[in-house]
Amino acid sequence: MSFSISGKTAIVTGAANGIGLAIGKQFAAAGANVMFADADEAGLIRELGSQPEDSSTRYFAGDLRERLTIANLLSATIDAFDQIDILVNGARQVVTSDPLDPEDDSTHMLLNENLLPTLRLSQQVAKRMIKQGEGRESQGPLGSIVNLSSIAARRTHPELMAYSVSSAAMDQITRSLSVAMAPHRIRVNSIAFGSVMSASLKAVLRDNRSYREDIEDHTPLGRIASPTELTETAQFLASEASSFMTGQIVTLDGGRTLLDPVDAPVH
Repeated sequence: MSFSISGKTAIVTGAANGIGLAIGKQFAAAGANVMFADADEAGLIRELGSQPEDSSTRYFAGDLRERLTIANLLSATIDAFDQIDILVNGARQVVTSDPLDPEDDSTHMLLNENLLPTLRLSQQVAKRMIKQGEGRESQGPLGSIVNLSSIAARRTHPELMAYSVSSAAMDQITRSLSVAMAPHRIRVNSIAFGSVMSASLKAVLRDNRSYREDIEDHTPLGRIASPTELTETAQFLASEASSFMTGQIVTLDGGRTLLDPVDAPVH
């Protein structure tokens, strides 16, 4: 089987910075058509610039919490590239929360920010993939969906309760959708990461320098990975190299979940 995604069309959300941006660039370098999607239009323009009409990369700015925005994203991708083969749900927010404060609305916010857009976009993309497969004689895979989750789903840190809940829910969506979509030859997997320099982690370390040493000390490989170290795992899950793999939560954390949890409230 091949790791190739050349000629495939991918939507990557959360693509204005950090891990989403790195995945989008990796896919484009591997020959895929890529729609970079994010709410941060200024960030997309800063990273991608103006794209010619025949470019294999485009960008779409919008709030994916809105159903109309999701529909517009699919339309823009199909207009540009005619098909959708890969979806990477990389958009996510990380906030701390107070589990003892009944006025803290963080859990509701993160389910609305992280979980529901992933579910709705995955459902709409799957419908498109199924439509693309109608009339095809091939019994090969129709598409691949890759979610970004977190080791917070399996670790307990009170200040990260809301984020942990949304991450655990993301893992269950991955499993449930994988079973529901398997008869349609669409695979769904997830990357649960920790100790990777996401945009959110970079921002937190800027204000809390002591957290870096804490994280590195509790990561067996002794360092924080760059976003590009996650991109090849995403390409593996998007490609036919993982053609018999679905519903799996792949952990990428330098061994961090093998030890006691880091004290710092950040992943």
